Amino acid sequence: MEYQHDQVYEPAEDTFLLRDAALAEVRPDDRVLEVGCGSGAVSTSLLDRAASVVATDINPHAVGAGWERGVETVRTDLMAGLRGPFDLVLFNPPYLPTQPEERIDDWLEYALDGGPTGRATIERFAADVGRVLAPFGRVLLLVSSLTDPDEVRKLFACLGYIVLLAAEEKAEDEDLLVLRISRDLCRLTR
Repeated sequence: MEYQHDQVYEPAEDTFLLRDAALAEVRPDDRVLEVGCGSGAVSTSLLDRAASVVATDINPHAVGAGWERGVETVRTDLMAGLRGPFDLVLFNPPYLPTQPEERIDDWLEYALDGGPTGRATIERFAADVGRVLAPFGRVLLLVSSLTDPDEVRKLFACLGYIVLLAAEEKAEDEDLLVLRISRDLCRLTR
């Protein structure tokens, strides 16, 4: 598929931080899902290190970029229509706090616009990721200090997950963090 490069999120500090955390986390037998793959740079780095790698993006140009890099990429909203289970789920969500009047109304907006708090897409992801996550699966979620990482931790904790810090880095006017999220097996009931 031909795609417009200017409509795909270009790899930046957040991409590279998530990629490096994923490379440190991935196991050879992992079934990996990258949600919102953008350019496909993170998924591509894992192709030879995992049992399988699948990516999703709502942006048709990002789907084209993924396929061009050799990544099986599905056009869908987050994980809609996927069944799993996946051992490792990666997500660099749109996290910039964005007011309605700041919207740019193009495909690239899907990679940036996190709603008024920066957590709108993260909240939808948190509510559904358990459906595709293997029982002992792990999630690596990139968040920004602009998104209030403590609120993200609380969100996942309330849903029965344990949240640890996997990596962090200072970027221009924000701190980038990769959260490692897994089910709190002590809270599971029969």
